[in-house]
Amino acid sequence: MEKQKICIVGGGLTGLITAATLGKLNLQIDLITGNLDQDLKSNRTIAISENNLNFLKRLNILKCTKEEFWPCTEMQLYSHNKKKLTKIFEFKNNRKQKKILYMTKNANMMKNLLINIKKNKLISLKKNSLVSEINSAGLLKIIKCENKISPKYNLIIICAGNNSQLVQNIFNEKIFERSYEEISGTTIVEHKVVENNIARQFFLNEGILALLPISNKKTSIVWSLDKNLMNKYKLNNNLIFKKKIKFYINKYIEKIKFNKTVEYRNLNLSVRRTYYKDRILLFGDALHVVHPIVGQGFNMTLRDLISLEKYIYNKLELGLDIGDSSILSGFTDKIKPTNFIHSMGINLIKDVFSVKKESLKQIRDRIILNANQNDFLKGLFFNIADKGIKF
Repeated sequence: MEKQKICIVGGGLTGLITAATLGKLNLQIDLITGNLDQDLKSNRTIAISENNLNFLKRLNILKCTKEEFWPCTEMQLYSHNKKKLTKIFEFKNNRKQKKILYMTKNANMMKNLLINIKKNKLISLKKNSLVSEINSAGLLKIIKCENKISPKYNLIIICAGNNSQLVQNIFNEKIFERSYEEISGTTIVEHKVVENNIARQFFLNEGILALLPISNKKTSIVWSLDKNLMNKYKLNNNLIFKKKIKFYINKYIEKIKFNKTVEYRNLNLSVRRTYYKDRILLFGDALHVVHPIVGQGFNMTLRDLISLEKYIYNKLELGLDIGDSSILSGFTDKIKPTNFIHSMGINLIKDVFSVKKESLKQIRDRIILNANQNDFLKGLFFNIADKGIKF
């Protein structure tokens, strides 16, 4: 029987991990990417939950060593109230030695995935290409790429992001979206060697500042600020921005040396109502973009991928066409409700931790301090962050 064929459009982290995962299912896969140079030089980092890391280990498509996925054993939250920073929440999980999260650099993960993909004879990597059209060819689909017509595909998965012109041309229905009018600044600092396994978030008057360990001598810094304030802090080659960060973090890490590069991106909420159309499935940021406050964006994508892998595997076992609308509908019905609830929950958390009024912050902090004494609630929070919402 001829292998079914998939085209994955988009060479970011989502496209690469989707190709590497589905490449284990005896499918013919064409992976079409744009220019990857900028992503492969990025200093951005991501958080991976324990459950999702176990999924990656099972697939054996990445080096899942401590150096690549740095473990965080504790999470601490601090509130900026009455001009003081006060610790309001501290979370450890000692059950079965589980970690709170694992930190990794996007670029390292992408480089390792590319090595895996190039070794897989079922995956054809087409770099520096741009898909201009997707058309029907009988029951299947073809794409137009640099005036060349592709083979026929059972399924096309678009991992090109929500702002992709291709996505906007095909999926032009309204989406649930909100601009936070914020910009996140991301950089990495080197520092004196410490036992660096505590992830910290500071809910400051200016914005939310995160310290995310990636080794005993390196920490990722992510600061989300109002656009106008960020533009002010960026002046003079980011000197004000870096000086402000150093003021807040020098209590926790010493002898700080900033990376030359600070990467910026606009922060938005985006939740798509339509997941698929006629053998075309959206994936990753094309489906949902959330605030980085709880590090759940890529974890949501990985949970979707876990479901997609199982779904396609089961349909292949039955000899079914994996691009059929009834199959894409079944997959969508499984993940769409949880993605929406998770996205709205993150949006609510963002709003709660962004209040400016001192009296409201005091009420919020008292509630969180009480929750900090409740082991049941802590266990519930951990399970949701680790495995997502389950029905």
